[in-house]
Amino acid sequence: MEALDTSVSPPARVAEMDEGISIDELRLAARNHGMPLEALRYDVTPVGLHYVLTHYDIPYVDVETWHLEIGGEVERPLTLGLDDVRSRERVTRRVTLECAGNGRATLTPRPVSQPWVDEAVGTAEWTGTPLAPLLREAGLHPSAVDVAFTGADHGVERGVEQTYQRGLPLAEAMRDDVLLVYGMNGQPLPPQHGAPLRLLVPGWYGMAQVKWLADVRVLDAPFDGYQNSTAYRLKQDPDEPGEPVTRIRPKALLQPPGFPDFQTRTRIVERGTHLLTGRAWSGWGQATRVDVSVDGGRTWHEARLGPPPDQFEWRSWQWSWDAHMQGQVDLCVRASDAEGNVQPVEQMWNRQGVANNHVQRVTVVVR
Repeated sequence: MEALDTSVSPPARVAEMDEGISIDELRLAARNHGMPLEALRYDVTPVGLHYVLTHYDIPYVDVETWHLEIGGEVERPLTLGLDDVRSRERVTRRVTLECAGNGRATLTPRPVSQPWVDEAVGTAEWTGTPLAPLLREAGLHPSAVDVAFTGADHGVERGVEQTYQRGLPLAEAMRDDVLLVYGMNGQPLPPQHGAPLRLLVPGWYGMAQVKWLADVRVLDAPFDGYQNSTAYRLKQDPDEPGEPVTRIRPKALLQPPGFPDFQTRTRIVERGTHLLTGRAWSGWGQATRVDVSVDGGRTWHEARLGPPPDQFEWRSWQWSWDAHMQGQVDLCVRASDAEGNVQPVEQMWNRQGVANNHVQRVTVVVR
C-alpha cells in the first residue's frame, strides 16, 4: 500500500457538534443504499432492496478470463476458473448481512463516513461452495495462522492507496458455513454484490464479506492490512489500536407502521389496535427475545417470536399495540440473543461509528 497526500483522502475525523452532513457524505449515500424498512416484510430480501456498500468502484471483471488464486502457506497452490468453482459441492444458505457502520449517522458526535441510519441490512439466499475443502486440497502448512482475501476493487482510503483486503483467523476461514458465493436468491451474483465470486462469512459484519474475490492467501502471521489494522476498530481516541470488529451484535428492527411524512419519515396511524412486526438477528447465535417499547425505552413488553430460522438468518417477531391515546409516540425495539447479549438503549460511542446496535426509534403520530 502506498501512502498519499492526506488531502486526497482526509484522515478519519469526528464532526463538530453543529456540523451537518457534508457533500462528500451525500455522495457516499447516493452511491450506496440501504434496505427500505418496509422490506422487512420479506423473509428473503429482493436483490434490488438488499443493502449495498461499495468502498471504491464496482470493478469490471471479465468472467471469461477471471480466476481465483489460492496460495501462500500451502503445499499445492490452486488456480480456479468460475466453472471450476461451480463444479464443486453446491450449498445454499440463508444469511443476514449487516454493515458494521449501520447506525453511525445517529451517533453524537457523528463520525464522518457513510451516513447509515438503520437500513444497512438484508437477508439473502447465497449459493456457492465451501471454502474449507479448497484450503484442505491446497494443503495447509503447519505454520498457517490467518487467511487474507483480496478483491478486485481498488482506491484510496484515508490517504492510503489500496486494493480491498480483509483477513480472517484460520479457524474462522475453516468453518463449514464459510462459502465462496456465485449466486444470490437463485440468480447469478449481480455486479454490485461481488460478481463473479464473493466471500460469505455468516455471523460477521459486512466488511468481512470480500466481494469481487480474486485471491485467497494463507499467512503464517496475523494479517495486518489496512482494513484489519486501521479500519473497523472499536476505539475512543485516534492513536489507540482499538479492538477489532468481528461478529454482528444483536439487533431488532420494526417495520414502521402506518404511512410516512415525505421528508421527516414520521409515521401516521389511526387510533386502534396495530400489529407491529419486524425482524431480529445476531452474529452470536439466534435472536431469542424481542421487546417493544411505546414510551421511548422506559418500559418494555415482550413480543412473540416466529419459528427459529437458520443460525445466522433474521427472525420474525410481532406484538399487538393498542394505540388508544392521540399524539406523538416513540416506538423502540430491542433484541437479545442466545449468548445473553442485549441491545443497549443508548450506544456506547466509538470513533469510527462501527458495531452500533443501539435501539431503533420510530416516531409515530396517533390521530
